[in-house]
Amino acid sequence: MSGPFDISDGDLALILKKTRRIAVVGASNNPDRPSFGVMRFLLAQGYGVVPVNPGLEGQDILGQAVFAQLADVPGPIDMVDIFRASDAAFDVVRDAIALKSKLKLKTVWMQIGVINEDAARAAQSAKLRVVMDRCPKIEIPRLGVEPKKLPKKLKVAQPKSKTV
Repeated sequence: MSGPFDISDGDLALILKKTRRIAVVGASNNPDRPSFGVMRFLLAQGYGVVPVNPGLEGQDILGQAVFAQLADVPGPIDMVDIFRASDAAFDVVRDAIALKSKLKLKTVWMQIGVINEDAARAAQSAKLRVVMDRCPKIEIPRLGVEPKKLPKKLKVAQPKSKTV
């Protein structure tokens, strides 16, 4: 791929090394879905992973509490990893931009096949790093990024309880 959203291997590796916590938007509890496999891989690599999916709110995926929307996720989040159709990516990026300061967000990552140049331009204009049409499960081993050191006690985010 060649164009305004290209990223060097060095920059990509730096993003993956500095990232600690990732919100996976479009996360699935179906082991056959790519988002499930990527979540499992990221957790095994020592990343903190927060699944976001309104249809699974209150459940958990791989032991991680699912939040309905990005605005519900307790920060900080270094990266938003988008597993949505390309035409839905702009809405996710718009939310990410609005929450950038609150979440201390640095990177928007659009998975393989998720290509939305308008969303990428908006994220870049908001001073967010953009990775598009790539997968961290592929890039981490390809670039030789070392696994994160797992904390002695892994803190799992819990959704806020709703009062009825």
